Amino acid sequence: MDRSVELLPLVAHPPFPNNARLPVIVYRAAIELPMHGDAARPIEQTFERHGWSGGWRSGVYNYHHYHSTAHEVLGCYSGHAALMLGGPEGVRVELARGDVVVLPAGVAHKSIDTSPDFKVVGAYAEGREYDMKRGKPDEPQASEQDIAQVPLPKADPVFGAQGPLLQHWQR
Repeated sequence: MDRSVELLPLVAHPPFPNNARLPVIVYRAAIELPMHGDAARPIEQTFERHGWSGGWRSGVYNYHHYHSTAHEVLGCYSGHAALMLGGPEGVRVELARGDVVVLPAGVAHKSIDTSPDFKVVGAYAEGREYDMKRGKPDEPQASEQDIAQVPLPKADPVFGAQGPLLQHWQR
């Protein structure tokens, strides 16, 4: 497994709060996937082993959204995609099979260009309940205080208790 880590600090771009305290973390080719069979299963098992649960399999919505009540992890098991993180003025991140991106609570994300076969496993730290915020004017916005209340994960979703997330995400 590759332990290379990309850190992407994001600041607020109203109406998207993002998370100035915790950077987005991207792991390239982080999880070895089988060429045949259920490629999503090794990602699910890795996330579950490290306390990231409530998982699902799908793509990533093609509209900006964020979760103010949970940290989210996405592991790509099929295809490739470009995601926009941080809202319309954020950063573009390319994801490919085996890549993992960890999104702190409050970070806006959407897919902007995907291969037809693009799929991810998504999960949440400690299986926390998540909300869905779209940054719409008629929607109550999450405050930075709400986002700050989300506890730090006990483990990195890929590398566990000794993972880079624990070094880069601190109060």
